[in-house]
Amino acid sequence: MSADASTLQQQKVREFMSLLPLTLELAGLPKAQPGQYYNEGQIEARSTTIRTAYKVARQVIVEATK
Repeated sequence: MSADASTLQQQKVREFMSLLPLTLELAGLPKAQPGQYYNEGQIEARSTTIRTAYKVARQVIVEATK
């Protein structure tokens, strides 16, 4: 991996982490209760919801900064 690709990857990770609170609020997923575990299907459904919410969060930021 070149230095440019590494820098770009780090930038994307920082962007994701900075949008994570907004993303999770938009996703509206309930937190698990202590001792409650999600099965594979539930985890997949939750991750799909988070991916969609992340796309919306990015779009909100883009529109807000115009």
